[in-house]
Amino acid sequence: MAEIVLYSNKLSRGRAVHWLLEELALDYEVVWLDFGQPMKEAEYLAINPMGKVPALKHGQAVVTETAAILTYLADTFPEKGLMPATGSPERAAFYRWMFFITGPLEAATTAEFLGWKTPEKTPLGTPCQAFLGFGSMALTLNTLESHLNQHAYVVGDQFTAADIYLATHLNFGMRYTKAYQPRQVFEEYVNRMLQRPAKLRADAL
Repeated sequence: MAEIVLYSNKLSRGRAVHWLLEELALDYEVVWLDFGQPMKEAEYLAINPMGKVPALKHGQAVVTETAAILTYLADTFPEKGLMPATGSPERAAFYRWMFFITGPLEAATTAEFLGWKTPEKTPLGTPCQAFLGFGSMALTLNTLESHLNQHAYVVGDQFTAADIYLATHLNFGMRYTKAYQPRQVFEEYVNRMLQRPAKLRADAL
């Protein structure tokens, strides 16, 4: 078995990790798992007790959660240039937007897709919009739109692992679940990212 093993499903968030592995040009193995019982078997639960994908094994290290896996790989192989240098302002921006995607953007789009209705006030009597990490769907998307209108990539002018995460998330939200209406800057950004050779190689496997 290869030193790097990705456990995934072709219809899962694991596709983002697969794309990054191609960008990194590393030797790796993919173990494709069907949804349902195969992810609940004891052998896989020993890797990820949540019984979901993706999960990554790198030697003795085990990482789960898409954002964590992307960050781990980019950080572990700094010579590949997919994460800004430690201590740089760009590194801070990388962390900021990776957590924005996995936090506000993920929560807002999931709530919208599932039709969750937010009351005006919490059980404590405080405004829900102030309580929710994403505030509102409009606030989340407007924040992202403003950023992409000013920058070619998530982190300024440098393609990083954060772009892989954002492009796959926007593509899924706009075109698969259709949780929100496409915005021009989102469409243009996603179309550029999806044409990267590493992405095309990952999709071909």
